[in-house]
Amino acid sequence: MKCKLLFLISFFFFVSINAQDFIFGKILSEDNMEISDVTVINIRTDERVATNRDGHFMISGRFGDNLRFIKSGYDRVSTNVTKENLSSPINIKLIRSAQLIDEVEIKKALTGDLKVDTKTMNPPRKVEKLKNDLAVYMKQKSDPRILAARPGEFVQPKGQGFVIGKIKNKWDDVDFMDHMVTALGYQYFSDLKIEKSQVQHFIYYVLSGGFERKSILKYGFVSDADLMRFQRAVLTRISTYKAPTIQK
Repeated sequence: MKCKLLFLISFFFFVSINAQDFIFGKILSEDNMEISDVTVINIRTDERVATNRDGHFMISGRFGDNLRFIKSGYDRVSTNVTKENLSSPINIKLIRSAQLIDEVEIKKALTGDLKVDTKTMNPPRKVEKLKNDLAVYMKQKSDPRILAARPGEFVQPKGQGFVIGKIKNKWDDVDFMDHMVTALGYQYFSDLKIEKSQVQHFIYYVLSGGFERKSILKYGFVSDADLMRFQRAVLTRISTYKAPTIQK
């Protein structure tokens, strides 16, 4: 009887220790605006969820778990689950990442001498007048008699023209892949447990899942919406991804 009682006590103690709870929360920007599509990761269980359009999320976890919040364009935030978080929502604030401003190069520094600096910064009046005269001349229409063919000269017949082949895209998949690595950073893939040597293979795996990119390759431009689509595709494909085996 005592053994059964001891077994039941141990069982309930084990269940209470390892019980999983659900953690709720909301993510805001530094301007107190709701942020959608933020990736929330439980580091212990490797579970991943995304916030909805109101910035809310729900993820399973327990006391002491480490939660990580990832969003392109924002600094990453990590927090440990406390006992209070199991009974009340977590409020997380993300700060936008600092962006570097391109330097403006001044090829010739000012000397402080008004006469010298005036000649350097302001071109001579004759040069300005010549530029203005050329601009007026270029706007004038040519006399048709100047462009007319001379007697005995061959004139190319005027037609509607034709196009040889298709218009080439500005990017190919390699250009797109390089851009995504630059935009997201290797740390983003590292948080997904993708090694640096496997990032290229993983991106191709995501693209092979039917990721629409015709417009991206055509114009060589990735919008914020395209970046979010790619991140959602990553979360969809990560569970079935198998890294290639590297033979030593």
